[in-house]
Amino acid sequence: MAIFELEPMKHHVLICNGGTCMRHEGEEVTQAIRDEIREQNVEAYIHTTRTRCNGRCHDAAVVIVYPQGDWYGQMTPASGTQLVKKLVMGEKLEPHLFHECTGKSSSE
Repeated sequence: MAIFELEPMKHHVLICNGGTCMRHEGEEVTQAIRDEIREQNVEAYIHTTRTRCNGRCHDAAVVIVYPQGDWYGQMTPASGTQLVKKLVMGEKLEPHLFHECTGKSSSE
């Protein structure tokens, strides 16, 4: 998914493809997110990048969304699809959200 025009970009989705996440459906989560982006026809607004380990192996599979700085854990292909739908609606995927870069944990 090459991106040439950054101006319309609203979300950058970083999908962990480190070893532990890959053992917890990381590849399937990656494909589900990318498939839903295509299905929703929002390639100009949501871009994905595969990352290596994000250091939260106990939360595998991990997905991070910027510019919000929202960290999602225990992602599955189904929740990956739901995440894209939520982003399109301007919402968060609360059941999987474990940290927001507001300086506090979502469990506080």
